[in-house]
Amino acid sequence: MKATIVLLPGDGIGPEVVEQARRVLEAIAQAFDHSFTFDEHLIGGASIDAHGAALTAGALAACRAADAVLLGAVGGPAWSDPRAKLRPEQGLLELRKALGLWANLRPVRPYLELAACSPLRPERLAGVDLLVVRELTGGLYFGPRVRDEVDGHRRAIDTLEYTDREIARVVTLAFQLARARRGRVTSIDKANVLESSRLWRQVAGEVAARYPDIPLDHQLVDSAAMRIITAPASFDVIVTENMFGDILTDEAAVLAGSLGLCPSASIGDGRCGVYEPIHGSAPDIAGQGLANPIGTILSAAMLLRYSLELEAEAQVIEQAVARAIAAGVRTADIAAPGSAGPATSTARMGAAIREHLDDRRVGHGMFEYLVNHKRS
Repeated sequence: MKATIVLLPGDGIGPEVVEQARRVLEAIAQAFDHSFTFDEHLIGGASIDAHGAALTAGALAACRAADAVLLGAVGGPAWSDPRAKLRPEQGLLELRKALGLWANLRPVRPYLELAACSPLRPERLAGVDLLVVRELTGGLYFGPRVRDEVDGHRRAIDTLEYTDREIARVVTLAFQLARARRGRVTSIDKANVLESSRLWRQVAGEVAARYPDIPLDHQLVDSAAMRIITAPASFDVIVTENMFGDILTDEAAVLAGSLGLCPSASIGDGRCGVYEPIHGSAPDIAGQGLANPIGTILSAAMLLRYSLELEAEAQVIEQAVARAIAAGVRTADIAAPGSAGPATSTARMGAAIREHLDDRRVGHGMFEYLVNHKRS
């Protein structure tokens, strides 16, 4: 396969983790006889500093023409003035809107070897394998905004707006994904208070009627937030609106033990999606080789799965990550408390994962099997 992948490293630790993901993709391309062309552009604060825009027209055009986009992180103190007209996040929101990326997928699957990294007891983490499907282009983040002054007092208004079409398409996706998993969907809303949530619940029920083999459970967002911590293994696929999904997915990352482990995919009607770790730009550790690249590398695996439809290659990356973790390779964020010796660097973690792409020492031979299977 020939594919063009746009790299948007962004700010802070973004360039460091994207570099490691790129190297993993290069190794996969070589092993499976693919040809990946990488086209790098600026986004976020780096683009504001260089071009006066969080995402230039040229960068956006490159993303439109690409097969997939791999993004690092945007933002940092240098661009955090709330009065600023230009903010790094504007580039990301513009990209999602322009590419029609209306769903964000965030899987959470804790590693047994990293149970000590989570504040939850290990028995709470047993059997946890959930996927959050977040609506991405509606709700408060994209509704009309007002900033004015009334009777001498400053006022701000954000509008939470959804149509039945926006709700139906993301809920339908959740059911389709659940069918390939354990066959359960939980829709999260605030229907006891919000009119938008009442519409959400109604439309979710209408979609569920087309999938009689898949149970639908409705949860209010406050009780669901508690249940994600107290009974996380009870969830399979969660579907929810934009702001609730933004908050709940960061909470769910606690189950994995570190934001640095968690990938995401933003997809829509077209082939091209945007793939990025859920962590921020972490400017306090930027350039020090301390960042965990696993979330970005797993995002690259999702890129292969959802945009390029290369399932076997995606599985090879995911298995290599699991093997590197099982072998005891740890960046600082996932090192066991009180562990002896220094944590490994960003580059060394990436190298360890590449080494485990073809790991016959564990006796699986999976890499060789999958490569031969794809070539047959």
